[in-house]
Amino acid sequence: LIRSINDPEHPLTLEELNVVEQVRVKVNDAESTVAVEFTPTIPHCSMATLIGLSIKVKLIRSLPERFKLDVHITPGTHASEHAVNKQLADKERVAAALENSHLLEVVNQCLSARP
Repeated sequence: LIRSINDPEHPLTLEELNVVEQVRVKVNDAESTVAVEFTPTIPHCSMATLIGLSIKVKLIRSLPERFKLDVHITPGTHASEHAVNKQLADKERVAAALENSHLLEVVNQCLSARP
């Protein structure tokens, strides 16, 4: 579901950039949980929150509502790892971000199929 998400700054997908890898995705159907670790391309990646938000939105739109999602940065790979993870884990902050029309447009571009 997430391998084809476009990177916001590069003409490549998150999978092509090794930002997302299958080994860092854990699905537990019995417990209705999905955990995704993503690795920004550089430790100071300014797009880390946007990438995490794009992953989260794709999963929210694709999976049944019963799933609890945990999208976070691979430990030790980003300078602001704690702050980004805190934002992505906060349902109210995620909802507020998605009410921002400009931000939603950027997320939708990341999720759209490339021509």
